[in-house]
Amino acid sequence: MAKVLVTGSAGFIGGYVVAELLERGHEVVGVDNFSKYGPVSHSHEGHPRFRFVEGDARDTDLLTELLDGCDHLVAGAAMIGGISYFHAYAYDLLATNERIMAATCDAAIRAHRDGRLSKVTYLSSSMVFESTEHWPSREGDERRVPPPLSSYGFQKLAVEYYARAAWDQYGLPYTIVRPFNCVGVGEGRALGQAEVLSGNVKLAMSHVVPDLVQKIVKGQDPLHILGEGDQVRHYTYGGDLARGIALAIEHPAARNEDFNLSTAESTTVLELAELIWRKIKGPDVPFRHVSDEPFQYDVRKRVPDTTKAAEVLGFTATTSLDEMLDEVIPWVTRAVAEGRL
Repeated sequence: MAKVLVTGSAGFIGGYVVAELLERGHEVVGVDNFSKYGPVSHSHEGHPRFRFVEGDARDTDLLTELLDGCDHLVAGAAMIGGISYFHAYAYDLLATNERIMAATCDAAIRAHRDGRLSKVTYLSSSMVFESTEHWPSREGDERRVPPPLSSYGFQKLAVEYYARAAWDQYGLPYTIVRPFNCVGVGEGRALGQAEVLSGNVKLAMSHVVPDLVQKIVKGQDPLHILGEGDQVRHYTYGGDLARGIALAIEHPAARNEDFNLSTAESTTVLELAELIWRKIKGPDVPFRHVSDEPFQYDVRKRVPDTTKAAEVLGFTATTSLDEMLDEVIPWVTRAVAEGRL
């Protein structure tokens, strides 16, 4: 079994990744500065093979210290959130994430040269395909289509350039993974001064599922959605994504490769909104919605080709949207009742 450092380990996807790696028998060191939600707790706290360090992933010396004795690094730390978040923090996100990536790669290059670090697995994003005009998006398309227009998409594309550049110059092996629209528990209200209203409800600055749930739970009727709701997304369970990331870490054929990690099922935002409405309101309350002005970088379609991950890693996302919502809706409902959303 390997020893793995996970940056951003207390984050939304990071929490799922740590739990999956522990389940697979690995030793895990996690680092996070709680910048998104503040201090959070996970069920794996106190696990004998898990050590958590509160710290900043921009600190190269700290990461170098934590990488001592590690076989793998999961580069997951980043300012990240839903569409309202990356519009509100367009500059901060770009500047912070670039500093995180430079520090992470500097530390990893040292650890690969002087220690036993064998590979870095980088968390990129479906937003690298932001400017595409053909679907599904295949691995390699990110270098053939125009670059992303949003600072978030552009920075995630830069993550992939860091990965390849560190290999080209220093021989540091990599795997790039691109999660598509993670759904799961654990997203609270983002810290910060920015406030974005959707109708009469202040958004949590998280992703679309918890924001839709909290609006319905708080009684918003009609429900406010961005644009016409015809945006196509592939909502993928956090546990499935973590399993795909773990496979990408472990599989020898993943060395110096990139993978889309996603469900193969397309869902429009309007379909998602009505499904959540029915689960909360029941079949007899008419579904009513109004359209808000969409954000500037509200991508119309994010549709991945999932063939490569299936053929090379043996990865398929198996959790249905119904199953995800049956887990997330009660969690968000409790968070609203407790004043956390």
